Amino acid sequence: MSELFEELASHDTDVGTLSLRRRWEPSRRLDVYEVKLDDEFLMSSLFTVAEIELARLGLAHTPGDRLDVVVGGLGLGYTARAVLEEPRVRSMTVIDALDAVIDWHEQDLLPDAAALTSDPRTQLVHGDFFQLAASDEGFTSHDRVHAVLVDIDHTPRHVLDERNRTFYTPVGLRRLARHLHPGGVFALWSDDPPDADFQAVLAQVFAHQDAHVVSFSNFYTGEESANTVYVATRATDA
Repeated sequence: MSELFEELASHDTDVGTLSLRRRWEPSRRLDVYEVKLDDEFLMSSLFTVAEIELARLGLAHTPGDRLDVVVGGLGLGYTARAVLEEPRVRSMTVIDALDAVIDWHEQDLLPDAAALTSDPRTQLVHGDFFQLAASDEGFTSHDRVHAVLVDIDHTPRHVLDERNRTFYTPVGLRRLARHLHPGGVFALWSDDPPDADFQAVLAQVFAHQDAHVVSFSNFYTGEESANTVYVATRATDA
């Protein structure tokens, strides 16, 4: 391997070959960490603003103290680490379907991974977030949690696995909402602009919902790019 590129890990999974690589980005003079599934790019450490805002926006709308938070999708860890920056958080359970991704963090292959794995509030769980959301038992030993923050599929329409589609329907979201305290928050990252149809679905289930456009500079295009963070609140009398 050259100093400009290194494949840090590669794993065969049921959905394809998952790889973690580091490359030097000379225009920014920094190391970039990227995750690919076969030939498809899943995430990059170059663009993390919206992943961080998923945590910040979701928790900003979550009332109370001693918060129990679930994060669906570990990825490069930016959302999870942003959750831990909130002093009101009592516990954080991060659920990822790929045990390889959890291993990357536990083996300290990613920057600041130790800050995540060594925090006593953190629990990393190898599991299917969507199955747990639909289950009667829920995500944790707590009957309910205060916030669920999700960054797994590209968008509610562009899913990584066809079995995930049910989650983005009124039926799927009602199952999720059972696991939230009254006034609890569901927040979702999406790569697309706000989707009015999905917002209408959220409005069927939650008392309040909004779509926040998160913009950031994209040096590849020389223009602004944007993601969407949906934030929905369960009724306080639920």
